[in-house]
Amino acid sequence: MSDIDLTFAAPLARIRLNRPSRRNAVSRAMWRALPGICADVEARADALVVVLEGAGGHFSAGADISEFDVVYRDLAETSDTIDAMQEGLTALAALDRPTIAALSGVAIGAGVGLALCCDLRFCAEDAHLAITPAKLGVIYGHVETRRLIDLVGSARAKDLLFSGRRVDPAEALAIGLVDRLFPAEELQGNVGEYAADLARLSQKSIRGAKRAIDAIARGMNVESGEFRAAIEDAALGEDFLEGRAAFAAKRAPNFTFRGATSAID
Repeated sequence: MSDIDLTFAAPLARIRLNRPSRRNAVSRAMWRALPGICADVEARADALVVVLEGAGGHFSAGADISEFDVVYRDLAETSDTIDAMQEGLTALAALDRPTIAALSGVAIGAGVGLALCCDLRFCAEDAHLAITPAKLGVIYGHVETRRLIDLVGSARAKDLLFSGRRVDPAEALAIGLVDRLFPAEELQGNVGEYAADLARLSQKSIRGAKRAIDAIARGMNVESGEFRAAIEDAALGEDFLEGRAAFAAKRAPNFTFRGATSAID
């Protein structure tokens, strides 16, 4: 097994950080692997929902400090490391299907950055969250900083980044850093149940909603032609026909769409 694994059990894909001896600290090699893993997910029509998790009871302790003397030893290595991190986070954020981070144990620094690039964050009630660049003398990357601001607002993002303080899961829920809390022993079951529920719904609708929400968050004009075209495409699609037929027949719909949604930029 590698330090970052991808497994499929339709309708789910699981991306697992697999370095339990280091509490799943993320190495540069893992960052480099992430875009390819995301491409493999998108190539699978039967992978409708993606769960990002850590092995051994922890999500991730952040970037792997043990390799810092190598990966930050000069400007060339530093630039390469920053590129690898940002490209990995961008690929995760750009996945065209729902992504859920299952946060347990520690979720620190770059580990929180990974979770920020998922659509939803489900968290164990005993998890330990903190964003700690100020304790190391570095600056959080642009991808994860922007997504942090989108979730908690500028003032709270400054508080978390300035202080590096531990965020209690209840506070994380209250400020929007995480979306749901569960007892630790119930986290995986609830993540799986929620993901299975999403898989039964229209993927045309869900993927279109993801693209629309992300585009609006980036400042897209909601009157744009791309947005209108995506709505029209869905209205003429097979899932809407099935949804209407199922509603009229008072039965559960059998949605079949598994393709790409129209671009919304």
